[in-house]
Amino acid sequence: MQNIKNIIFDYGNVIFLLDFEKLKDGWKSLSINDPDKFFSHGVQDPIFDAFDRGLASPDEFRNYIRQKIGKVDLTDAEIDAAWNSLLLGVDDGTHEVLAELNKKYRTFLLSNINPIHYDYIMNYLQKEFGFENNDHLFEKTYYSHLIGIRKPDAAIFEKVLNENGLKPEETLFIDDIHANLDKAKALGIQTFLMKAPDTIQDFIKREHFL
Repeated sequence: MQNIKNIIFDYGNVIFLLDFEKLKDGWKSLSINDPDKFFSHGVQDPIFDAFDRGLASPDEFRNYIRQKIGKVDLTDAEIDAAWNSLLLGVDDGTHEVLAELNKKYRTFLLSNINPIHYDYIMNYLQKEFGFENNDHLFEKTYYSHLIGIRKPDAAIFEKVLNENGLKPEETLFIDDIHANLDKAKALGIQTFLMKAPDTIQDFIKREHFL
């Protein structure tokens, strides 16, 4: 990682911590008996791709879940609770590190996300930190359901590069999924795979970005 001037951050499991075991339990509570094939880290039913791209509404998503498991009486709240069960939160100190990085580098957020998770996270940020959103921590934020593209599509990386005049060789992309990093790397972007127990705070300190 040399001559870095721009940093693009994934959100889930880079900044906002996720727990896929909790999600598995959430799906099981709805009687989804093979949760790993339905949605897990890097594997998912096609409905999730459509939801991330803004091609399915929250109501369409919930109705799909009801149809999938044959429980038409499931409430919106029950489905949302299961789906949001993987969302843990942001470690203390992470936002402060991101704010400092934004003073020294051009920083961006690039997240595959959907309306239900987005609303939950925005409410969490308001309740826990008094933030309306993440906008003050980055030069610009990109959420897949709002722009209609998701990782690992090359188009989403090209959009960030082109809209902001970024040179790939001067840009670092941090994500927790190999396929997303591979597509960015093919465009000349420098990459880093974030894996627990490593954290963004440890990485930034270790690599002397601040």
